[in-house]
Amino acid sequence: MRPVTPFDFFRPAMQATQILLESQMVIWLRLAGMAGLWRMQPEETNRMVAEKVTAGMDAAHAALRVGMAGGSAPKVAMAALTPVRRKTRSNARRLQKSA
Repeated sequence: MRPVTPFDFFRPAMQATQILLESQMVIWLRLAGMAGLWRMQPEETNRMVAEKVTAGMDAAHAALRVGMAGGSAPKVAMAALTPVRRKTRSNARRLQKSA
């Protein structure tokens, strides 16, 4: 097994950056929808709370699975970030269509 280098963390860092940007967009779109700037689904407020629990559990499960299999720190990070990114990307796309 080769040693981990700082460059191995480039993909997880880029994934985290994309999560940051998309989540800020989702927050803005939801707040604007709650303020009445456009029509928003009634279940959106419940959804924004419930999805965090699901995404967090999926991320923890994926990271644990990769870590227990002997994955390196960058692989564990990517495994943890992937479910969260999937959720932020789908939310951003869905809310942009309604805006």
